[in-house]
Amino acid sequence: MEIFNDLLNFKIVDIIDVILVAVLLYYVYKLTKGTVAINIFIGIIIIYFVWKLTEFLEMELLTGIFGGFMKVGIIALIVVFQPEIRKFLLMVGSTNFNGRRKFLQQFKFLKTETSDATDVDVIVSACNKMAMSKTGALIVFERNNNLDFIAASGDEMNIKVTQPIIESIFFKNSPLHDGAIIINDNIVKATRVILPVNNDRSIPKRFGLRHRAAIGVTEKTDALALVVSEETGHISYFKDGEFVVFDDTNALTEIIKTDLA
Repeated sequence: MEIFNDLLNFKIVDIIDVILVAVLLYYVYKLTKGTVAINIFIGIIIIYFVWKLTEFLEMELLTGIFGGFMKVGIIALIVVFQPEIRKFLLMVGSTNFNGRRKFLQQFKFLKTETSDATDVDVIVSACNKMAMSKTGALIVFERNNNLDFIAASGDEMNIKVTQPIIESIFFKNSPLHDGAIIINDNIVKATRVILPVNNDRSIPKRFGLRHRAAIGVTEKTDALALVVSEETGHISYFKDGEFVVFDDTNALTEIIKTDLA
C-alpha cells in the first residue's frame, strides 16, 4: 500500500530526476566504453544494486558492509577513474558554443544537420597518396570537445577541406607541415598545432612523436586522429587514446564517418 501511495505521489521533478540520471549514466558509459574502466564501472553498478537489495531486505550486516565499501570506495574510484573524470569535465567545460549550434545539439542523439559534413573520402584519399610518398601527416578531427585551446598553439586557418589542400600542407618543403592540423565541419581550422604528447613507456618505440601526439589528444579529448608515418608510410587511426584496427582504407573511411556521425 505504501509503494502504491509513493507511485501516486510521483511528480514531474521525479521524472526529470530519472531522465538526468539516465543521461549521466549514458555518458559515463560512453567515456569508459572500450577501456578497462568499463569493467570497473559495471562492477560498481552491480555492487550498488546489491547494496540497495540488502537494504530493502533489511539484511543489516551485508547492508553495513556494502554501505561502508561504497562510502570509502569513492576516494579509490577518483584515483581509478582519473582519466575518465578529467575527460568528462573537459567535455562539460569545453562543449562547442557558437551561433550555428545550441548546447543540446552537442549530444549525439539530438544532433541535426546544421553544418557541412567532413569529407572523409577526400581526407583518406590524401592520406593514401601521402603514404605512398612517405609524407608524414597528423590530422585531428574535432567533435564535441572544443579544441580552441589546442588550436591556439598553431596558425589559425579557415580553408575548406580538399585533397590538394591537405597534401600541400604536409608537403615536406611546406612551412606548415610541422605539427598537426585540426579539421572541424569540413574546414581546416588550424595548422602547425602542437598536441599534448603521451609519454607512456608501454607504447612501442617504433612509434614516433606523431603517434604519441595522436594518442595524447584522443585520450584527453573526444577528438579523432589520423597519422601517416614518415618512416613506413603506414596509416594509423586513433580514438579514445587507442589504435583502431581496420582492414583497408574503405573500412577506415566508414569507421571515421561513423565516429563523426
